[in-house]
Amino acid sequence: VLILGSGLSYHNLRSMREPKASRVPSEEFDKWLQETLLQSTSQERHKKLLLWSEAPSARIAHPREDHLIPLMVAAGAAENEKAKLVHHELFMEATTVSSFSFGQD
Repeated sequence: VLILGSGLSYHNLRSMREPKASRVPSEEFDKWLQETLLQSTSQERHKKLLLWSEAPSARIAHPREDHLIPLMVAAGAAENEKAKLVHHELFMEATTVSSFSFGQD
C-alpha cells in the first residue's frame, strides 16, 4: 500500500511573500518537525504530533492545519516505521521546507 501525503512543512503563503517573515518561523518549525519525526520513538512521535500546535512557530508555519494533516495520516499509517528525511531545502532562499517518508526505501 502506498500512501502519499501531499503538503509542505511550512504553509503560510502570506509570510512567504516577505522572505524575512518566513525565515525564522520556518526554521523553528522544521527543526521541531525533524526532531519529532526522525529522533522520536513511534509512541513519542504520536504524542508530539497530537500536540503539534504547541511546537515552536507552529501556528505561524500552519495558520490552518489542512496542509499538515496529510503528514498525520502518513505517520499514523506508518505505525512503528521509522521516518526518513528525503528532501530539505531553503525554498526561494527564505523558507526552510522538508519532506519525509516512512517505511521501505
